[in-house]
Amino acid sequence: MQVLLVEDDAALAEALTQTLSNEGFAVNHLAQGKLAITAVKTAAPDLVILDLGLPDIDGTEVLKAIRKQSADLPVLVLTARASLEDKIIGLDLGADDYLAKPFEVDELLARLRVFERRASTLKHAGLSIGDVTLDNASHQVMVKGNIVDLSRREFMVLKALMENVGRVQTRDSLESKLYSWGEEVASNTIEVHVHHLRKKLPDKFIQTLRGIGYIIKPV
Repeated sequence: MQVLLVEDDAALAEALTQTLSNEGFAVNHLAQGKLAITAVKTAAPDLVILDLGLPDIDGTEVLKAIRKQSADLPVLVLTARASLEDKIIGLDLGADDYLAKPFEVDELLARLRVFERRASTLKHAGLSIGDVTLDNASHQVMVKGNIVDLSRREFMVLKALMENVGRVQTRDSLESKLYSWGEEVASNTIEVHVHHLRKKLPDKFIQTLRGIGYIIKPV
């Protein structure tokens, strides 16, 4: 899941980015609201974590702008504004969840897992192509009914390919789903993930279109 973190506290942003990255999220960080609005308009993430006390514009204005662009993009407000009135305002403006600072990281992670499960349900709880079944809810993959052990990033590559069956996925598009902006990614990283997947999946399940990308064709 791609997370856009909009937070001007550099120390908190760094800690959250590291924590969420360790949990397998692809985290991109911005410290200004106007940049966040542009980022969402240019390439919407899967989830926005939004502080309200931003240096350039108030986070509520960012929330309004996001809702004008997308009614469905999940937004979790993470802010020091902890009064009931502030929470009501944030939720009424379109926030999907509201967590006051200071907070426990475990609670934030639990709330993010709820968003993941919700997104997985919307994008099909399960995907089956031939002998391969991918369960979004349990993060399990089975081949002919037998569970296959995949790393989180192998799972995400396979998920992206299976959700777009019949459509080519370029290396760049796959990298954007797995890694954060500026994160060092070796030129053959996606190829390595696909190589490992092919060892665990039926022969020719993932096909390569040289110079273009990868595809799973409908059965």
